[in-house]
Amino acid sequence: MLLAGGGGNTFLLSSLSGRNPSFSFKPSLQCKLACSSQSRAKLDVSLSVAFNPSGNFDLSLSGAYEDTQKVATPLPPTEGRLEIVIDNDAIQQLDLSPVYAIHGDNLAHNPAMLLEKTVGFTINYEREDPYDPRELSEFPDVRLWFVRLDASYPWFPVVLDWRAGELARYAAMLVPHQMSMTKGVVFNPEALELFVMNKVFTVHSWLKQNSIPRCELKTSHMARMLGFGIGEELFHLIEKHPGNPP
Repeated sequence: MLLAGGGGNTFLLSSLSGRNPSFSFKPSLQCKLACSSQSRAKLDVSLSVAFNPSGNFDLSLSGAYEDTQKVATPLPPTEGRLEIVIDNDAIQQLDLSPVYAIHGDNLAHNPAMLLEKTVGFTINYEREDPYDPRELSEFPDVRLWFVRLDASYPWFPVVLDWRAGELARYAAMLVPHQMSMTKGVVFNPEALELFVMNKVFTVHSWLKQNSIPRCELKTSHMARMLGFGIGEELFHLIEKHPGNPP
């Protein structure tokens, strides 16, 4: 998937294809995002993601549907990460106090520490029907809680424990998708692209404001975890035309 700027600008965003990341997770479900055969027939930009209900993903960025038996064991949560524990009460009340609990009311006062430790979620959600087969990302009340979190802290994806699948699970809470019996979670391609670009702009600005070094690289890595490559031209345009001029 590519976005091109007007006036002859080079491509700024592209889906990654045929590239293998340095880590992988063994999934229980498969999720595949494929481009439209009509509008993108010339591009091999399919994205395969393996999804585990506990929130672990395999970001295997190849065009082919992979044999899950070849995928490594899921990575455990990063040692020492900050854990946000939410339950039915917090979800139903749209209560963000479990988020504040990891770092006090002024959550963003030490971004370097958040980035170093990373953040994860423990979702203790009890279904009304214990036999309800839906994944957590299919429950409207769970998704609404994450919508409020994202509205309050739009930069939050960058501090998540990516390698344990927290970034991909976070995206599943916010990006429209469907469940497939054969592929698992199927993201809406355009929605995922817009989500990634929104976070690129937001996260880059937040890192810059907090004087985090190599903010372009960190932002690019975040997008790459969701299967998108960010061209340097985009960051040049951001620097040339800042969204918050002095």
